[in-house]
Amino acid sequence: MELKKIDHIGIAVSDLDSAKRFYTSALGLKVEREETLQGMRIAFIPVGGVNLELIQSDTEEGVIAKFIAKRGEGVHHIAYEVADVSAALDELKAQGVKLVDEVPRAGAHGTEVAFVHPKSSYGVLSELVGRKQGG
Repeated sequence: MELKKIDHIGIAVSDLDSAKRFYTSALGLKVEREETLQGMRIAFIPVGGVNLELIQSDTEEGVIAKFIAKRGEGVHHIAYEVADVSAALDELKAQGVKLVDEVPRAGAHGTEVAFVHPKSSYGVLSELVGRKQGG
């Protein structure tokens, strides 16, 4: 498996609008696009070839809300681009790496994604990101 690059850094936030103001006003960055996906509001902010992905949960029961309740706002995951998410998962499984996802699922803006459990990656939730076949 070859990691092509860091695709994005996911940052869990309680208030997406406030977080966007900080990154745009204080740091001078621009929000490229926003999406709602799987109970989350997400803003994408490119910087130096990597996206910051600001993520707010739509519900108190959402994954991001639970993360914030347990650990506070901050870095939630680091995402790596790979050529083939399924092949990467197979390779990691063969090495005994603990996975959150056994098969890829739909991700933001035309991608497929899968997560590697933080217990296997030194406390960091890692995401594998790839373009969907034919997409």
